[in-house]
Amino acid sequence: MPRDHRPARSIRVLLAEDQQMMRGALALLLGLEPDIQVVAQVAAGDAIVDAVLTHRPDVALLDIELPGISGLDAAAELRDQAPDCRVLILTTFGRPGYLRRAMEAGAAGFLVKDGPVEELAASIRRVLTGETVIDPALAAAALSAGPSPLTARECDVLRASTDGATVADIADRLHLSESTVRNYLSSAIGKTGTRNRMEAVRAARQQGWL
Repeated sequence: MPRDHRPARSIRVLLAEDQQMMRGALALLLGLEPDIQVVAQVAAGDAIVDAVLTHRPDVALLDIELPGISGLDAAAELRDQAPDCRVLILTTFGRPGYLRRAMEAGAAGFLVKDGPVEELAASIRRVLTGETVIDPALAAAALSAGPSPLTARECDVLRASTDGATVADIADRLHLSESTVRNYLSSAIGKTGTRNRMEAVRAARQQGWL
């Protein structure tokens, strides 16, 4: 099939990527595929759901670390608000915890950005047939790493610590007592094998638990 001839029904794709150069390159390369059409591009996580509901893509290609909400949080929202849209996570950060969270959010695939665009295009086609597509090396790493040891509340407290907030600030944000916040922080520090809460935040992020 000539590359300038599209089938009557192209696969409609939305791109969510905050780096403009990367987003433009992906849109250009995917647009060269005869059966793929990029129908929307967004640069922030909190724009994803509205764009999907407006443009009705078949596949949403989401980065994880975006302004606003993360691609993982957006994937969970899409599972409820646009269940017919298949979500494919494409990220620079191949962290085992991210893969687990992506699958829990209902994503149909998880790939790292350093692969060839032909592989990405093939993955887009595969998730539309009902397949789950996961980077093999990342899948093996996720299995060996095991699940996150942190509870949901411990993750909440660590996230609230990222901007240098005091224990009182965190308690106020999460509607907890200060003693409860300290207990959660102490538990998270112990589980991550770190010395303080900022090290715990870094360690949890490196594993993809936050």
